[in-house]
Amino acid sequence: MTTTDLINIIGTIAFAISGYLVGYGKRLDVLGVVITALLTAVGGGMMRDALVGHIPQVFLRTDALIVVFATLAAAWLFRLERRRRAALTAAFIVADAIGLAAFSITGAQVGVALHLNLFGVVVLAFVTAVGGGIARDILVNKVPMILRSDLYGSIAILIGILMYLLAKAGWSNALTLNALFIGGCLLRLTAYRFHWQLPGFQNRHREQSRQDKGAA
Repeated sequence: MTTTDLINIIGTIAFAISGYLVGYGKRLDVLGVVITALLTAVGGGMMRDALVGHIPQVFLRTDALIVVFATLAAAWLFRLERRRRAALTAAFIVADAIGLAAFSITGAQVGVALHLNLFGVVVLAFVTAVGGGIARDILVNKVPMILRSDLYGSIAILIGILMYLLAKAGWSNALTLNALFIGGCLLRLTAYRFHWQLPGFQNRHREQSRQDKGAA
C-alpha cells in the first residue's frame, strides 16, 4: 500500500464519520445517514473525476464503498452519536480536518499526474476536498461550511499550491506528503481553535453599523 492509498483511506474514513455525524444531527433515518456519509466521503472524488473526463473511481472499484460502510458499521456499533455534544463536535471537527487535508492531497496528485497547470491542480484539490461536504450541506439545507466559517477552503487551496510546487521541484515523496497532511490537519484545527477566518462582508457590515451608531 502506497502513502497515497493510505492517505485516501484515512480521508474516506474521516469524511464518512463527519457525514454520519451530520446525518445524526439532522435526525435523518438510516438511509439518510448512509447518503450523507457517502456524499461526504466520495462526492468530491466523483466531481473531480467528472471534471477530468474520467469515470468516477467509485463506479469501478469497491474499496471506497467498503471503507465507508465499515466505518458506518463501526460508528453504529460504538454508538458514536450517543456521546456528549462537546465530544461529538470535537469528533466532527477532527474528522473533517483529516478528510480535508487527505483529499486535498489526493485531488492535487491527480492534477499533477495529468500535468495540469497550477490552476488545474488547485481546482482538483479544492473540489476533491470540499465537493462532498458542499453536496452534503446542501442536501440537509445548510450553508456550506466553506462559505461561512474558519479557514476551510483556503487550506485546500494552499495544499494544492504546495503540492504543485513540490512536484515541480521533484520533492514529492512519502516524507513530504506526510508532512503536508499533518500540517494541513494542524492548520485546520488551529484555525478552528482560535477562530481564524477570512474577512467577511457581514462582519464589515456590523462594524460599519457600530461606527454609524457611534457617530450618531
